[in-house]
Amino acid sequence: MADVVEVPEALADAQARFNGAAGREFIAGLPALAARFLERWELRRTGPGMHGVTALVLPVERPDGTPAALKLQLVDEESAGEPVALRAWRGEGAVRLLEHDEATGAMLLERLDEGRHLSAVAERDSRRAVQVVAELLARLTAVPAPVGLRGLGGMAAGMLEAVPGALARLDDVRDRRVVRDCAAAVAEVVGEPGDRLLHWDLHYDNVLGGGADGGREEWLAIDPKPLAGDPGFDLLPAIADNFAVDEVRWRFDLMTQVLGLDRERARAWTLGRVLQNCLWDVEDGELRLQEQQLALAEVLLGRGPAAGSRVRG
Repeated sequence: MADVVEVPEALADAQARFNGAAGREFIAGLPALAARFLERWELRRTGPGMHGVTALVLPVERPDGTPAALKLQLVDEESAGEPVALRAWRGEGAVRLLEHDEATGAMLLERLDEGRHLSAVAERDSRRAVQVVAELLARLTAVPAPVGLRGLGGMAAGMLEAVPGALARLDDVRDRRVVRDCAAAVAEVVGEPGDRLLHWDLHYDNVLGGGADGGREEWLAIDPKPLAGDPGFDLLPAIADNFAVDEVRWRFDLMTQVLGLDRERARAWTLGRVLQNCLWDVEDGELRLQEQQLALAEVLLGRGPAAGSRVRG
């Protein structure tokens, strides 16, 4: 009898919370879905499953003994582009896609070293961690976005349309000023959204050691939520991860230098990511914005706290 795949309670709770009925339906069908693709792709489970907020990942072996990872997730606007991006990158700076089922979104991925996250390096050496992310992004964003991928232009236009409603729900003067200034920066560049293939979510935990057997590369990116746009929109996760306000400027400078970006355009699109986060918070019912978002924006806007002060997030 095949192993019965148990669904982690935290994954089930997250799917119900964020995706409602669709999430509950996905969770209910997940054991059968896993069994189906374990059989279809002739995979043998080699360890306990792993999960984040959206996906279940099972470590497996292929018939020839090659280690791999079976990833099962609910397909939505963000995840639909993942196999498209992985094919376009062809393993250059990112995990390799081995198999994909379009109907269900099931993917068989190259097995990386899930025990080696860049976040562990960041705890010891934040400059090294930012350098690694910057070098990966330089490679990933060098690739043109495939036709049909969701685009930054429409996303940014939607953000600007949502600003007046958000301002009406915010009472704090500082909150309102940050939202206005971020929106003004985005308005300057919204007409030129770019056409590069963006990862969109390259924080430290989405960078793993490049292989379970020692690795073909030291570090590789996983779990993209791709879109077509300007590389400046990809900088914020590495600026905000393990946040320290007195590191914002050098992190931003290092990344723009490694990626070869125009600083003002990159600043505008990074403020666009801050604006996106703020709008999401307001949409979720928050009446005050997060201190980290405010402090980060103010540094990039040239009115941040004095050097040496720190805001941890």
